[in-house]
Amino acid sequence: MSLSYKIRQALTSSLPAALLASTTVLAADTCCFNAPGGLLLLTQFWDTNPPTGPDDSWTVHGLWPDNCDGTYEQYCDKSREYDNVTAIISAAGKTDLLSYMNKYWKDYQGDDESFWEHEWDKHGTCISTLEPGCYDNYSPQQEVVAYFQKAVDLFKTIDSYSFLAAKGITPSFTTTYPSASIMEALAAPRGVEVTIRCRNGELDEIWYFYNVRGSVETGEFVPTQPDGAKSNCPTDVKYLPKTGTPPSTTVTSSSGTPPTGTPTPGSPFSGRGTLPVTSGGKTNGCIISGGTWYTTGTCATYTATASGDGFSLTSSKGKCAVSNSVLTCSASVTDPTIFTAVADKLAYDGATDFYTNSVPTGSVQAAISVQQQATTLSIGWKSS
Repeated sequence: MSLSYKIRQALTSSLPAALLASTTVLAADTCCFNAPGGLLLLTQFWDTNPPTGPDDSWTVHGLWPDNCDGTYEQYCDKSREYDNVTAIISAAGKTDLLSYMNKYWKDYQGDDESFWEHEWDKHGTCISTLEPGCYDNYSPQQEVVAYFQKAVDLFKTIDSYSFLAAKGITPSFTTTYPSASIMEALAAPRGVEVTIRCRNGELDEIWYFYNVRGSVETGEFVPTQPDGAKSNCPTDVKYLPKTGTPPSTTVTSSSGTPPTGTPTPGSPFSGRGTLPVTSGGKTNGCIISGGTWYTTGTCATYTATASGDGFSLTSSKGKCAVSNSVLTCSASVTDPTIFTAVADKLAYDGATDFYTNSVPTGSVQAAISVQQQATTLSIGWKSS
């Protein structure tokens, strides 16, 4: 690290963590602490279909900078986007790091290298304290190694599986757990809350929030309360095992509340109707004819047509498909996506969660993605 950085770090190391999360403090010294946001998230996955990682451990998703309000920068430096993370880490002699990542930082599609590249390109390039100018005698790509090393080091301090097991919450095909109990179990070891995320009612992700005193590489990570997107899990949550065969018995809830059943795929999506959007527990606007989310004006009419085990959707613009992870309806779509319905919500690949960067306002339209972003939403059906 540069001498000027070391001096700045010494001056700010005594500041309260919450103060360092504000982009108004010494905002120009981006080698001193991360800007434009001071929060960092360590995110973890629990993949079961297909399973990834050990049966008794969560896996790394990523290390993300956050603007202290749930928004975030992404893909901040095209010149430092790499397609050879494995080679970079190997060249640095970090064989132990690479071995650990091969076990605990897994891609559910089996392409770990592409997953690592995505996390670095999207999030790592936006960590200002890892910019090349913050180093003395900078060696190309050394910040890439530092990013993955810090994420792994932090992950090793957060044993989510053990946190849950200590409170009697273990993977099960036959029991659900109150989401409140899950969050309490995860908050207890660190003294602050976490954000949990579910897909199709199944626990699959945890977000741990930190303020950072100093740089990401050498600073102190201080657990802090979540901001931005909140937990999206239902009252009772499935925490499924990574291996084994589900029994044919009915799932029961540890809270005594019967879990909601899954309706026949396609119901109630049939005939003509609109696609209202729910976000943050409230209905807010709808999907308009091009497949984007609009919170003002008139809702578009869609036609749901049965197809195979699900249905296709068509608007006045044309057939609808998820292309490059984004929902699109247009005349150019020749191969429409076959959707299903889960608990009266639109489902893609069995999941009812859709995402966008922020809630649109006024005349703004928001693109709908199936890849995780800051804002989570669900899409319903209202027959015409």
